[in-house]
Amino acid sequence: MEHRKFGLIGLPLSHSFSKNYFTEKFHKENIPNCEYNLYPLENINQLQSLIAETPNLCGLNVTIPYKETVIPLLHELDVTAKAVGAVNCIKVNSSSQQLIGYNTDVFGFKQSIKPFLETQHERALILGTGGAAKAVAYVLKDIGIDYYFVKRSNSLVSKTEQQLNNVFTYQELTEYIINSFKLIINTTPVGMYPNIGNSPEIPYQFISTSHLLYDLVYNPIETEFLKKAKHQGASAVNGLSMLHQQAEAAWRIWNS
Repeated sequence: MEHRKFGLIGLPLSHSFSKNYFTEKFHKENIPNCEYNLYPLENINQLQSLIAETPNLCGLNVTIPYKETVIPLLHELDVTAKAVGAVNCIKVNSSSQQLIGYNTDVFGFKQSIKPFLETQHERALILGTGGAAKAVAYVLKDIGIDYYFVKRSNSLVSKTEQQLNNVFTYQELTEYIINSFKLIINTTPVGMYPNIGNSPEIPYQFISTSHLLYDLVYNPIETEFLKKAKHQGASAVNGLSMLHQQAEAAWRIWNS
């Protein structure tokens, strides 16, 4: 049996639990001849060199900041990835080196948030407008939750942001808005290791016990964002379950 390789592309990757997750999975489930590595890419165009120089590379996960910019380098997208406009999983066809893009963030987020949703969580604020935010928006739309994106006012306006109508800036988040959106989801890397003292700049004093704050960041396990949520008596959920769910979905894709 050939030795199969898998890995994660993005930058930076020091925060990631993916290598540990898959290495432990291979060991616990007695999956032979497999390894999972981190492939930090300074530029997404280095992907082609990585594929060419890494024999037996069968699959990749994609993280910040390449979930959208990787798409032009792929040969095919599955239906969900095409609808979302973001990719976090690539299947490498070893014989033709064709790259097929998928989005397992959708499955991971949906499975991980479902147990925590209550009737008051009918409207959501999505912090960020990147690839992860797109996956979250796709899920919320699917389960009937209205949402607005929140972006930095001083950020360069991307083509994606130009096309969005339902957007607030952080400066626009008033007590009324926070009270109207009982679900707040952080899809940005703010607060991620090693910058664990940071948190998205929202008015936490208006967070209530009926709020649910969900952070896609899972390292640290309890981010500053979630600490502040708990301080206000809100429910707080991190992205570790989502990581596990999307990783298992990726594994199924790579082996299909």
